Amino acid sequence: MARARELFPGGVNSPVRAFLGVGGEPVVAARGRGSRVWDVDGKEYIDFVLSWGPLVLGHASPIVLDALEKAMQDGTSFGMPTELEVQLGTLICERMPHVEMMRFVSSGTEATMSAVRLARAFTGRDVILKFDGCYHGHADSFLVHAGSGVATLGLPDSLGVPAELATLTLTAPFNDLEAATTLVRDNRRAIAAIIVEPIVGNSGFIAPEPSFLEGLRALADSAGALLIFDEVMTGFRIAPGGAKERFGITPDLTTLGKVIGGGLPVAAYGGRRELMERIAPSGPVYQAGTLSGNPLAMAAGIATLTALTPELHRRIEKRTVALVKGLQKIANELAVPFTADCAGSMWGFFFSSTPVRNFTMAKASDIGLFKRFFHAALERGVYLAPSPFEACFMSAAHSDDDVADALDRMGDAMRVAIA
Repeated sequence: MARARELFPGGVNSPVRAFLGVGGEPVVAARGRGSRVWDVDGKEYIDFVLSWGPLVLGHASPIVLDALEKAMQDGTSFGMPTELEVQLGTLICERMPHVEMMRFVSSGTEATMSAVRLARAFTGRDVILKFDGCYHGHADSFLVHAGSGVATLGLPDSLGVPAELATLTLTAPFNDLEAATTLVRDNRRAIAAIIVEPIVGNSGFIAPEPSFLEGLRALADSAGALLIFDEVMTGFRIAPGGAKERFGITPDLTTLGKVIGGGLPVAAYGGRRELMERIAPSGPVYQAGTLSGNPLAMAAGIATLTALTPELHRRIEKRTVALVKGLQKIANELAVPFTADCAGSMWGFFFSSTPVRNFTMAKASDIGLFKRFFHAALERGVYLAPSPFEACFMSAAHSDDDVADALDRMGDAMRVAIA
């Protein structure tokens, strides 16, 4: 890390990895296998970060490695169409029929940025509505009341974002339909899109109230705006078909990432055909990328989605529920203010006496206790997200024994944290 700090800002290539949200020295990974990761000092951890979500099959999944080895024999990049793009695109459309057409890109930021550009072009409007604590990547339009590393570092906004551009982004509290309604009513002729994480994962795990997403759908329709579901994190995590399957609400545009690359850099945005046909070269909205549709990423994504059957998804979800219930039981026995929740293979917790429904409540949770618990768990070989404002994940590689082992270790960590 000393050498890294000479080369990279903060010694890292993504801010949350620097451990500024919890203090101490970052874990430097050496290798991973299944549910475990080992650091450069040889210490083993049960991993619930899983590269921040992509590794739904676990580290170094033989299924993914075999697919990569086969694909590499034919070349690593072409900058030309390949059959692999069609195969992965077909798998996504089969599971998300509302995504009638898509474009592959290389990062979640690129996907959300492109989706908003398309929404602005389609509606002829400039303003977007997002929600406090929702992180949609680091494009200028999104670094207003953002979550993830922005929240961890205590930065409500980012320097370098022009004030004029920031005024085109309206924000409301997540789960506050009344506030969103007021903003849409007052700006109905200006709003191009409402963008939201269906389940917030970038200010901790925060589920939507029963009527919230339905209300956003109605608001978008009433204003002639588009509804964008940012499923970079939730896609193929919270249900085999994502948020549409889990909540029954159909967005106009969907952004995807993480799981669809099986651990390689890939993302996508897509939706109704009439919208996506506005993208160049079919239409006038320009977006391009040298490595978009990279064959290695496509091969890893095909292998991952093919293996992630509905039955396997249910098995992973069952273990996720067991872990969350086990943590809640431990906290209750210790009389620790604690709330935990999950959806599919995505989960999270707060040291709070009441369920957390928005970013303000997340920030009011006991951050100091989280830091002590994080380090106590780390010392006992459990790797959790190094920030109180990030979700955690489960994989197919986590066994029932892994869950039981992790609960034992985290139970001991919680007792130490409150001592």
